[in-house]
Amino acid sequence: MSLPTCHIKIINGNTCQAMTANINASAQSIKFPGTEIVTVQPQSGPESIESFYDEYLAIPGILEQIILDHDSDAFILACWGDPGIEAAREITTKPVIGIAEASLYVANMVAAKWSVVTTLHRVRDMVEKTIVKTGLTERCASVRTTKLSVLDTEQDRSTTLDVLTEASQLAMQVDGAEAICLGCAGMSGLEEQLENRLGVPVIDAVAAAVKMAESLVSLRKTTSKQLTYRLPEQKEIRGYSSHYQAENFSR
Repeated sequence: MSLPTCHIKIINGNTCQAMTANINASAQSIKFPGTEIVTVQPQSGPESIESFYDEYLAIPGILEQIILDHDSDAFILACWGDPGIEAAREITTKPVIGIAEASLYVANMVAAKWSVVTTLHRVRDMVEKTIVKTGLTERCASVRTTKLSVLDTEQDRSTTLDVLTEASQLAMQVDGAEAICLGCAGMSGLEEQLENRLGVPVIDAVAAAVKMAESLVSLRKTTSKQLTYRLPEQKEIRGYSSHYQAENFSR
């Protein structure tokens, strides 16, 4: 048996164990045989991320999973808003891939216009800001929000599939979308059924991130420390465990 050639840690941004398991299943089903994947969740933080407040509470626990890891070849942030991705890239030389960023890049290669179909209506601004950060706003046909909470996507898969189908059809018929990005890690595993219903590419963000992580490791690319993503300056940080100090960050 050949040894793994790529070690990837996937970090579910929230503390929902069922979602962590679903993310892991999606990733394991798409990985190359030589890839070893470990999927984890923060030790502390919100059960789901559906607001800026949730996102900011989640980030320290996400960063901790990177700081304490010196063995992985790449990290994936498995929350569609890519919470803390800039900070994550500062504390490691390893590639850090956000599932939102990865899904948009993939959609951009298979469609002239695409839409993001996501969860609660309140997250529209968060999703739009994520798209702006990728520089792909002009290629985005629309952001279609729904009545689904993040936890709904795990607990009621049948309803989730129907709601996503309806929102995706509106994105195609009204907005001109030619592909659909699923805007929540909890939607992983539904892309094939949606493609069969819609007849257009549907991007599972977790799967997209796994393939990009494998590619970056294979290409032997690391995170640039030239300027923006340099290691943070060493300074006293009060109120946090000592492992948040800069000398503990992964090289």
